[in-house]
Amino acid sequence: MYEKFKAEIEKLNQRVEQQARERCGARLLMTHPGVGPITALATEVFLGDPARFANSKALASYVGMIPGEYSSGKRQRLGGLAKQGNPLLGFLWSEAAIHAVRRDPELKHFYRRKLIQKGLGKARAAVARKPGIRMWIMLRDGLEYNEFCRRGQMQQKSGDACAGMPEARYGAKVTG
Repeated sequence: MYEKFKAEIEKLNQRVEQQARERCGARLLMTHPGVGPITALATEVFLGDPARFANSKALASYVGMIPGEYSSGKRQRLGGLAKQGNPLLGFLWSEAAIHAVRRDPELKHFYRRKLIQKGLGKARAAVARKPGIRMWIMLRDGLEYNEFCRRGQMQQKSGDACAGMPEARYGAKVTG
């Protein structure tokens, strides 16, 4: 019975890999460290048109990678991750993030900083959100990971870096 299921799983994995290779967006996403064919295909399919999200916060809310909020008056209390959103996509992004932390020095530094500040659970959630937003930007702009990193370094040097919103900085419209 085990051999039968193993053969069936292998066939399904091959079909997923084939579909991912045929889709332009999935091929772009697979250039990101830690992102394999299943994560790339699921991200492309579940997000649909990346232009429908106004910014990275809207994307994180859609996927359910935001904290729940319990507020009253002037006091704001943030809880655990919201139960809304797509649990499969959240799981896949979390798994991809764990693998990406090993390969991406910037993400590794971010993860270690959050681990010290917030603890294991919150650090994993924060790290899972980051590659998800990167993948959305890559889909939206049609970029491979190397080009994404190159543009990010250029923006950091010029002081214009603002993740997910190339036309806005610090939440305000830039006039000039």
